[in-house]
Amino acid sequence: MTDRIYNFSAGPATLPLPVLQQAQRDLLALPGVGASILEISHRSKTFAGILDSAKKGLTELLSIPENYRILFLQGGARLQFSMVPMNLLTANTPSADYILTGSWGNSALKEAAKAGPVRVAWDGKADRYDRLPASNQLELSSDAAYVHITSNETIEGVQFREEPETGQVPLVCDASSDFLHRPLELTRYGLLYACAQKNAGPAGLTLVIIREDLLARSPADLPGYLNYQIHADNDSLWNTPAVFGIYIFDLVVRWLQQEIGGLDKMYARNVDKARMLYQVIDSSNGFYRGHARAEDRSVMNVTFRLPDQEREKAFLAAAEHNGLSSLKGHRSVGGIRASIYNAMPVEGVSSLRDFMQDFASRHAS
Repeated sequence: MTDRIYNFSAGPATLPLPVLQQAQRDLLALPGVGASILEISHRSKTFAGILDSAKKGLTELLSIPENYRILFLQGGARLQFSMVPMNLLTANTPSADYILTGSWGNSALKEAAKAGPVRVAWDGKADRYDRLPASNQLELSSDAAYVHITSNETIEGVQFREEPETGQVPLVCDASSDFLHRPLELTRYGLLYACAQKNAGPAGLTLVIIREDLLARSPADLPGYLNYQIHADNDSLWNTPAVFGIYIFDLVVRWLQQEIGGLDKMYARNVDKARMLYQVIDSSNGFYRGHARAEDRSVMNVTFRLPDQEREKAFLAAAEHNGLSSLKGHRSVGGIRASIYNAMPVEGVSSLRDFMQDFASRHAS
């Protein structure tokens, strides 16, 4: 087998090795089927079993209540930026509140504004999105259609540890970059969506978990694909779904259940991985400068700068040479970003930690 690098990409991101190995075996022919997973019909009994397994596994993993529906869609989080307001803004609830903690929250707001009225309940722009709001800083409307948050901002590296209190107003969450990284109390959410390519599978699959009463808000005159109710009524088969993406997602869920031991253990591992890198940053005497405030920094995306761009370029080149790939920060902010999602092994993070310590010792002066 070709030697594998440690892939710190923000997405598409690294997948669990056992999942890739299983997919490799099934790529030519599924056992007992005689056809590739890429070739089977979405109406076949084989795929019906995969879809059912994926739904049951996710329901068990997140303890999803019976009054929630799981939708397997396409279009990524960007399509959800539009679908959420198209479905949830109504004549009785005409406006939505958005809490802006980074770049992706802003993108969601801009798309929502094309569908209807929106309000900014808090905006961290003045502090360069390096922190999250305190509860008493949120200006929420009691009659809002929903409150939208981005649970983890991949570019700035800030992350909610617990959900904001929204009362009777449904909480809507873009969980694209930290989906399944910890247990969730789903009853706190009206709707949660996530593209799969960071923590749950390959690019091309988007998951939506929606409370059933919110499905009734979907306007009948919405184009079919944009209507949550239609997808729910058709068990995510209104159009040809992302068959391969759902298959990989099912394998990822099984990996989390059987090999990791559930989301409590996954979260403990994620916290330990992040701690390794933040300890290097915090003890570097300013050579590494984290972007986010300590109390709000992400366990999924560790963002930091070096003293100057020359040393950042040298850092990235040396890291790549050492098999530590895709550490360059987002094009909008620069710097370094280590994305250490669920499937990033502890060994990968410890290798990066050791590299960071060595690089600082040689380039600090």
